[in-house]
Amino acid sequence: MKVKIIADSYNEDFDSRVTTFELEYPRFIHAELMTHRLFSRNAASSRAIPVQAVIDMIKVQPAMPVHWGANQPGMQAKGEVKDTEAARLSWIAAANTAVSHAQVMKDMGLHKQVVNRILEPYQMMKTVVTSTCFNNWFWLRNHEDADPTIKALASEMLDAFNESLPSNLFKNEWHLPYVFSARDMVVGEQIFLDDKLERISLDMAKMISASCCAQVSYRKNDASTEKAEMVYGRLIESEPVHASPVEHQCSPIMYTFNPMDYFDIEGVTSVDKNRTPWSGNFHGWIQMRQLIKNNSKVY
Repeated sequence: MKVKIIADSYNEDFDSRVTTFELEYPRFIHAELMTHRLFSRNAASSRAIPVQAVIDMIKVQPAMPVHWGANQPGMQAKGEVKDTEAARLSWIAAANTAVSHAQVMKDMGLHKQVVNRILEPYQMMKTVVTSTCFNNWFWLRNHEDADPTIKALASEMLDAFNESLPSNLFKNEWHLPYVFSARDMVVGEQIFLDDKLERISLDMAKMISASCCAQVSYRKNDASTEKAEMVYGRLIESEPVHASPVEHQCSPIMYTFNPMDYFDIEGVTSVDKNRTPWSGNFHGWIQMRQLIKNNSKVY
């Protein structure tokens, strides 16, 4: 598994930290990550990655459990089976069988959205996760009763979280994963650079960030302005809008004495009993998704 923090920001007014992780983990634990509803995420899609690419990944690095639990009553397997190597080899044999069937189905002309499904238990997947609330995740998943594989992921995330030092952001500044930002010490404003280290506008920086978050669907990452304009146009400026890649970008909300004033701020969706403003699933930050027109429809 791989864990990397790609953006980490802090809003002092609400003591609110927003962190973006780039993760690689076995797909078979993905459903458990998805139960944490305060997470914004984009993940590698079986419908987007070519069958042969998935097969090649499994041949090199099949996803496997980190603990070969022995059968016992209940949800947790406290001890491992005696012959863990035999268990590992049996798992790999199952992966090879799935690969063989996938190859046959591919040769039959079946689409990747069908063939890749039988390969999912053996896939490693990449996911981008952003949240202002990781406490419940660490409380539940970095626990001895959690699935050992997801506990391993949560433990690595907690270590990275504790070691990372978030950057303080102020009014009209932005948390933008995958975009290099710095503070111009002459004028004191936040500036952004593209993949060629050339200065870009805030609007372009937002596009690049959204594009890179979307590209995790097919495990590639092109941070160029040309790619950003194409992906952003295809997802955000289309009908219907595919808005999940713009859930990771956000700007700090400034404190006001009267909590009703927050409702005059574009993008604020609610205020909780502690007088903290929320924007979608982020507290203390305006989420870019909430600024996108027609980002959702109710039928």
